[in-house]
Parts: sequence; C-alpha cells; structure tokens
Amino acid sequence: MVGGLSARRPELLQKAELMTDAPVREARDIDAKITDEDIERARRQIGIPQFSPNKPWNYLAGRDSMSHFAFGAVGDDNPLWHDPDYARDTRWRALIGHPLYIGTMGLREAPPYTPELKALFRGLFRGVGKYHSGSDWEFFRPVYEGEEIYSEYITKDIQVKQSSFSGGISVLDTYRESYFDRAGIPVACHDILFVNAERKGSAESGRYKDIQRQTYTPEDIARIEQTYAAEVRRGAEPRYWEDVEVGEALTPVAKGPLTMVDLLGRHVATGIGSMYQHGPLKYAHQMRRKMPAFYTPDEYGVPQVQQRVHWDDQRARDLGLPTSYDYGAMRTAWQSHLITNWMGDNGWLWKFHSEVRLFAFMGDTHIVSGEVTDKRIEDGHAVVDLAVRCTNQRGEVTAPGHATVMLPSREHGPVVLPTPSVELRRRGAVQMAAHAERRRQAAASR
Repeated sequence: MVGGLSARRPELLQKAELMTDAPVREARDIDAKITDEDIERARRQIGIPQFSPNKPWNYLAGRDSMSHFAFGAVGDDNPLWHDPDYARDTRWRALIGHPLYIGTMGLREAPPYTPELKALFRGLFRGVGKYHSGSDWEFFRPVYEGEEIYSEYITKDIQVKQSSFSGGISVLDTYRESYFDRAGIPVACHDILFVNAERKGSAESGRYKDIQRQTYTPEDIARIEQTYAAEVRRGAEPRYWEDVEVGEALTPVAKGPLTMVDLLGRHVATGIGSMYQHGPLKYAHQMRRKMPAFYTPDEYGVPQVQQRVHWDDQRARDLGLPTSYDYGAMRTAWQSHLITNWMGDNGWLWKFHSEVRLFAFMGDTHIVSGEVTDKRIEDGHAVVDLAVRCTNQRGEVTAPGHATVMLPSREHGPVVLPTPSVELRRRGAVQMAAHAERRRQAAASR
C-alpha cells in the first residue's frame, strides 16, 4: 500500500494512537483537500494581527546567534557578521546581524484571540502541503547586539489559482511581518509567500518522475570546488556607485552539493519549527498533544512532523518527488550572500525579492549568479538594481530574484539609510502604544 502502514503491523497503529491521543490517519496522510470553507476563512483573516504564544528563536540579538545565522543559514564567512574587532572598524561601528537575521527575531504582542477569532484562525488547510514560494524584504537599518525586536504578523493577501505542480487548485497566501525596535521604529518588513497545494496531486502529476538524485564524479566535485575557491568578497574596500556599469556580472558563489549537514546548519540558525514550535524529545511530546494532526506515523510507526519531507526520503517519494529537499528560504539566503559579497561592507541591501519556483533536492548543486540591471539616483540615494538567480546542475533556474542596493558615491557621499513609509512608522507606534495600554489596564485591574 503506497503511503500507509502495512496491515500486517496493526500494533504500530495502536501505539501511534496512544502517543497522539487522537485517531490515527494513514501514515502518509496525503489525501487532504483544499476546501471552500478554508479559503473563505483565510480571506477573513486579512489584516488581523495574529496572536502567537511562541517566543522567537532569538528574543535578543546576540553575538553568538548572529554569527550562527551567517554560518548555518547562509554559509557566509564575512567577518562583518562574525568578528567584533573587524566590525568595530567599519562604518557600522560594531558587529551587526546579517540582513536576513532579523527573520529569527520578532516578539509578537498581539493580544490573545477572542473566542470568535480563535475559531477563525483554527486549523486552516489541515493536511495540505504548504510550500514557501518567495520573499519580499525591505531593510531600514542594521540589527545590533543586545537589541530587542518586536513584530506584527498579518495575512496580507489570498489568491486561488490552478496548480501545475499538484493539479486542481492551489491557494497562494502572503503574510507580512513588520519588525520594530522598542520605540516602534521600523527595522525591516518582510512579505512571505506560500503555496498551499494538495500533497496527493504532486504524486499523481508525475512532474518529477524522471529526476534522479544527482551523482558526481571526482571531476564534477573539482569544478564545484573551483567555484568556491574563486568567490570574491568586496569587504572593506568601498564599491563606489560611479564605478558600476550596467551589465557587469557578479562573481558567482557555489552552494552544494546539498547534504543533511546543510539542513542541520539551517536549523542551528533558525530553529526547528518557527511556525509551529515543534522540537526534540519532550517538546515533540507537548506538540503532539497540542497538534496531533501535524504528526503522522512513519514506516516504523514513529509519529513524525509533516515537515519531515526535508529529511525523510521515503516521505518525499510518497509525494512523487525523487528525494527530500531544502527549505526555499535557504536559497533566498544564498542569493543574499552573492549580493552582500558584491556590494561590500559599505553598501546597504535595501530591497530584496526572491522566488522559489522549483525544488532543490538533496544532492543538488546550485551556482548563484547575477548582474547589474540598472543604476540611478533615487531620492538622493545612489542605488543599483541587481538580477540574481540560483541555477542547479541540470541548468534549471530554481530561484530567480532581484535586489536594490545602496552604494557609497564619490559625489553623493556615504550610504544614507532609507526612511520607512509613514504608514509603517504609524503601525509601529500603534503597536507599542496598544501594548502599553493593555499593561496599564491589567495593572489597574489587579
């Protein structure tokens, strides 16, 4: 039986049912459907700040966690992210977090849901695959060691489309997480794009049936090592806007072949389950009791999270995929490595759009490349537009993107950090004021 526990081993089903305190579905629960009721509820969630009892992976920006992020999520050894002595001599005057590091932060202070809102947010698209498909970032200033960051998380948009991946319909949902310091001043803004698709359809479509896990000869590995060795980091030498030419190429960076160590590094950087806060041992037990539907028994009867498609080859094959695969956000991080290498320590990554269009399977190798597409003076800022992409060993562009970078200018001077919109600044002020009022009311009621 494809995707299920063998009927010859009923004791595994009994054990799994005892562990989850809930009726057990098939071990490879891939038959869930997208419903009209889910779509309607998702649309009603738009704009409502979402409550979360979970703490961010990094409540405080720390020297070690900043370094661990660049190490595990990006594979970037730029001393600006790792070495306080080096960073002290840059224009930032201290160690700063990699631009994407802020995604591991953000304490959400929206109040607990009313009974009506609790019903609205409970259990959307249960059992349906949720795939990260892209990001839109805007960065306003660096994150420094010791900072607290707060965030607001809302559903921004819901779209329903036909799915070429899984057949039938898919739901594209966009979430916005806005990050603020303790004064409510915006630090960054992130639109996160997901595709909800029925898992069974990916197996039935057969789109990936001809792909096999990549094997390499010693000569193949030698060519990859050459790309690693040829990486160029601009570092402390300013890249002046006047010296940039449209069409010039960025020196590529290599990423791969993808191994389990790379996934482990990503979890070191960002935690195991930022959305659901699942974890090891007792933490897994607690989450199984809280969200039993998020776990299904594997072929050995062990309850495992749906997220295991990233490390469980058999689970991935049940979904019609050749092997397990990366997290899409890893390729966003790889693109950022290319960009920050090129712009140097004196530049500023202002806007960054990344898409995830295809899987990056275990064993795949990606070369991250790009070129300058435009340069201009915008509101007094000397900016450059870049096109970037991740291309695998099959020649497929699995993740395209583009970025706008601010560079120092001989005529216009050093980078002046961008100003957030009035609307975003107001949202930060409202969040801080609302939290203070809730605390005042709570104190008055005691």
